[in-house]
Amino acid sequence: MSGNFYGREQFEKYTGGSMLLPEVAAEYPGIKTPLDLYNELLKIWCADTCAPRMREQWSPENPTLGQCSITAFLVQDLFGGEVYGILRSGGNYHCYNVVGDYKFDLTSEQFGDEVLDYSDNPVQSRDVHFSKQEKKERYEFLKKELSRL
Repeated sequence: MSGNFYGREQFEKYTGGSMLLPEVAAEYPGIKTPLDLYNELLKIWCADTCAPRMREQWSPENPTLGQCSITAFLVQDLFGGEVYGILRSGGNYHCYNVVGDYKFDLTSEQFGDEVLDYSDNPVQSRDVHFSKQEKKERYEFLKKELSRL
């Protein structure tokens, strides 16, 4: 994976390449930017952190597959902002982040060349997403593993 997630270019355009956002959590001192977080998550994302309905399609070549909501809420923990969702066929939402003036999606690469519409989408609730115990457990696993790096 190349780290060419949706929104990366706006950070480079507006921040001279540093991609800095206000850091909210000091739990992860090595993570200063979304790209830092992306690079660390590449070491953690796996079939077990993938959404169960997509697990059979997960591969190391597409590590962001099925990781959107747990990743977006982790981004929110570190950088603040809101989590939004793009309604997908089947009634599920693909989650992404908006922090200040920055809109980005660390898991967008899972869609390949498909162009997603990041405008006028609803805010996603952590309570609703984490009402699914398996999703909350996958999110907590990411947080725990991230703290070990």
